[in-house]
Amino acid sequence: MQFSLFYFDGDGATRNPDAYRLLMDSAVFADTNGLSALWVPERHFHAFGGLYPNPAVIHAALAVATKNVKLRSGSVVMPLHHPVRVAEDWAIVDNLSGGRAGIAMASGWTMEEFVLSREPHGFRRTQMWQGYEQVTRLLAGDSVEFEDADGNLVAAKTLPRPLQPRIPFWVACQSTETFIEAGRRGINVLCSLLGETLEDVAVKIRAYREALDQNGHDPDAGKVTMMVHTFLADDVETAKANVIEPFTEYLRTHYHLLESLAKSMNLNVQLSDFSEDDLETLLKFGVEGFMNGRSLIGSPESVQPFVQALADAGVDETACLIDFVQDYDLVMGGLPKIAQLAQATAAGHPRKTA
Repeated sequence: MQFSLFYFDGDGATRNPDAYRLLMDSAVFADTNGLSALWVPERHFHAFGGLYPNPAVIHAALAVATKNVKLRSGSVVMPLHHPVRVAEDWAIVDNLSGGRAGIAMASGWTMEEFVLSREPHGFRRTQMWQGYEQVTRLLAGDSVEFEDADGNLVAAKTLPRPLQPRIPFWVACQSTETFIEAGRRGINVLCSLLGETLEDVAVKIRAYREALDQNGHDPDAGKVTMMVHTFLADDVETAKANVIEPFTEYLRTHYHLLESLAKSMNLNVQLSDFSEDDLETLLKFGVEGFMNGRSLIGSPESVQPFVQALADAGVDETACLIDFVQDYDLVMGGLPKIAQLAQATAAGHPRKTA
């Protein structure tokens, strides 16, 4: 099991000269303490996550601030970008970092994002896979034809060339179909427990590895990365006390997550039907539910069984989402505990059995 840091919720709505302080300082910590990778998302039009509209730009900065840790998007929303731009940007990141770039791609989420797209929201999955094919060909040094504004075909061959012979790709997966398609194509998967239990996702991971095998890929070579909300302290009580308030606010600003979480607990709810008092009760219930079996919130010792459960489910890398707690000192203070967990896990050698 490898451990990485994942960023998703940096507040971009207020002017702050230290807005990227947590990102930069935690990146240096990860780089010097043996963590595997840094995952930066693509987020648009939302205060939480507003620091991360372009993961390639962020990673260009991190490339020169770090030396060892891998630099990955989590994720590039492929339908929002021309494949030439994606290939060029990530080849630059790969060069600046000495060959440490990795790309996770996604099909997109909200309708609002698609003001950046020339194609309708309903075609986003087809566009993602088409974009993937074109970007991988460009990164390999091939020419790819695109239409210009007059409808003429133009052969494009992008520069610079990446340092890696093949930049590794992940795809953000929720549906079983996407897991299987990733296996068919032989690429890695990035998933989470936002609206499902680990048991639910384990079934999809097995389908992924079966698809790898059936399509001539090594089923053990495909990498499964799980994004997990993480906050560690000396003991469970301290961790929970520090995280309950920020996590409650996090769910309050992400109603869709709260509805998905409630649904996964067999509660069919519409938040618009709730009074303010009822919503507070549901938020507290949601936080407790998320802490139990969906997150690494506790001490390095208390979360070890869940890390083992992740390994048993077929997860190879735990991407620790840290910035849902909007407190620099708390988050930075917890990072040594993540490093401690990574070291203890490596010493214990948890193995996937799925």
